Parts: sequence; C-alpha cells; structure tokens
Amino acid sequence: MIEVERVQTGVRMEKRILKVLKGLAEYHDLSLGDLLEGIVLHAFEGKAPFGAVSLRKIEELKQVYHLDLDASASHQLKEGKRRAK
Repeated sequence: MIEVERVQTGVRMEKRILKVLKGLAEYHDLSLGDLLEGIVLHAFEGKAPFGAVSLRKIEELKQVYHLDLDASASHQLKEGKRRAK
C-alpha cells in the first residue's frame, strides 16, 4: 500500500454520470473516491481504466439510469436552470 494525503472536494457532476460511477464503485466494492483515483491514474498514462467486464456493467448501469451521453458530450454540458420545489 502507498500512503497518501487525501482532501475533501466539492466537485459538481452530471447526476446520471454520478449514479453510474457510484453503481460501478459498489459493484467493485470500492469507494467512489478510490474508483475516481483509479480512472484518473489510468487516464494520465493513456491507459483504458476498464476491462470488458466493467464495460458491460457500465452499459447496464447507463441503461438503468437513462444515461445517453457519450464522449462526444465532453466539455459540451451546461447546467440548466433549477426548478423551484
């Protein structure tokens, strides 16, 4: 194990993406933070973070949470106006 210092962050993210990430973290018995760290470390090296099994699970979770976004939506998302409750 490698000892690190972690900090709390308040990152805003598209709701359905977050649901898929949380579901995937639960599937792999990881915390959301651990999953995100792994994704980022792989991306920093130009490596794919997911194997075939995880990609199938992601597709299932995307269907469950109605996530129809793909990589072409990257940097194209804007926050909508919040509705009054």
